Amino acid sequence: MGKDYSHRREQWYAPLFDEGVFTWDRMDGEEYALANLHSITKEFRDELALATQRLYQVYGKVGDVLHRGKAELFFELGLPKETLLLMKKTIPHMLLTGIGRFDFAETDQGLKMLEFNSDTPTGIVEAYYVNERICRILGVDNPNEAMDSHIPAGFHKMISVYEENGYKTENLYFSSLEWHVEDAGTTRYLMSQSGCKGRFIPLKNLRVNDEGLFADVNGNLLPVDVIYRLHALEILAKEKDPEGFPSGALLLDLAAHGKVALINPPSAFLVQSKGVQALIWSLHQSGEFFTREEHQWIEQYLLPTYFENVFLGKESYVKKPVFGREGGGVAFFNRDGVKQEGETGGGYGNQPVVYQKAVELPGIQVETLKGLFEGRLLWGSFVMGGIPSAIVARVGGRITNNGSYYLPVGLKGDGKHC
Repeated sequence: MGKDYSHRREQWYAPLFDEGVFTWDRMDGEEYALANLHSITKEFRDELALATQRLYQVYGKVGDVLHRGKAELFFELGLPKETLLLMKKTIPHMLLTGIGRFDFAETDQGLKMLEFNSDTPTGIVEAYYVNERICRILGVDNPNEAMDSHIPAGFHKMISVYEENGYKTENLYFSSLEWHVEDAGTTRYLMSQSGCKGRFIPLKNLRVNDEGLFADVNGNLLPVDVIYRLHALEILAKEKDPEGFPSGALLLDLAAHGKVALINPPSAFLVQSKGVQALIWSLHQSGEFFTREEHQWIEQYLLPTYFENVFLGKESYVKKPVFGREGGGVAFFNRDGVKQEGETGGGYGNQPVVYQKAVELPGIQVETLKGLFEGRLLWGSFVMGGIPSAIVARVGGRITNNGSYYLPVGLKGDGKHC
C-alpha cells in the first residue's frame, strides 16, 4: 500500500508542482495534499451551496449595520483600536467580502457552521485549481466545475464599486509574505485569475507615508491605489517598520480616508470576528432584527455562541479566541469545565473569547505517506463575489489546525457519499 500510494501521489502532484501553481503539496517537510479522493453526492454539494448562500445573507444583513456600532461593541468583538476608524467607513454597494469561506461540520443535525473566514481565507488554489486537475486525472465530475470564473467576477465587482465611490483604481498590487510558500502562491494565483492588470509585491516592499501607499520596485516608489493583501488585518494593525514607525496603523488610516482601496474590503474584517457569531445568536434568541425565514436559517446552521460561558455545568463546549486562526487558542471542555483537548493561549491569549456549543467533526480514514490516518473531516465552502462557490475538504484532528491535510473531492451519483 505504501509504494502504491507514494507512486499515485507523485503522479497527481508532481506535474502541479512543475507548473509552479501548487507548490505546497508538502509543507514544513510534511505531507499536506493527500492522494485520496473523497466522493460526495450532488445533493450534499447542493446543501453546502444553500447553507453558504443563506449564511452570507444573514452575515450581510448584520454587516450592513455593524459599522454603526459604538467603540465598546468593536472592542468586545476584539477589533484593534487601530482599525476602528476604518470599520466605521461605509462603501456603498460594496460586497460584504469578495473572497470568503464558511467552515462546516457535517453532523447528525445537518450542517453546522463553525466559523466564517471572511477576510483572508486560504485553500483557494486547492479548491479552484488542484481539485479540477485531480478529478480530470481520475475521470470523475468536479464539484467545483467552472467556478474559477467566479474569481474575476468578484474582483471586477469590488474594483467597480471602488471606482463608483471615487477611488483611484489604476494601480493594483497583490501582496503577501514572499517567504510563505502557501500565501505567496495563493496570492499569485488570485492575481493570475483576477482578470485585472496587477503586480505582485512582497509585504516587505510596501512603503507608506502621509501621501499614500507605495510599492518599492527596484528602489522606485510606485503608487498603489488598490491592494489585495493576504495578511491578517489584526496583525497588520500592530506592525511597525524597522525604525519603529507604526506603518500598519498609518495604512489603515489611509484606507479609512479613501486614499487606498483594500481587497478584501473593510467589512470583511469586521465580520471575521467570531464575536459576530455570538451577536447573531443573541439577536436570534431575542427574536429581533431578522426575518422569520432568516431566524430559521440561524437555528438550522449556527451553533449557540456566547460571550459568557453559559454551558458550564450543562453541556460540553468550545472556547475560541475571536481572531484565532488555524485552531490556535481553541480548546474543548466537558460540561464540568475540564479541558479535553486544545490550547487556551496559543498566541491569542490577549483576545476576547467566545463560548460555543461543542459538535464533533465526523471521522474519516485516509491513506497517507505514513500509513492509514484516522482523522476528522471539515468542509470549507467559499463565497466568491457574493455567490456560493467552490468547496474544499480538510482532514485533521478534533481541532483543525496547520497540520491538517487537504483532501480532493469528486462527485458520485448513487445517493451516498463516503
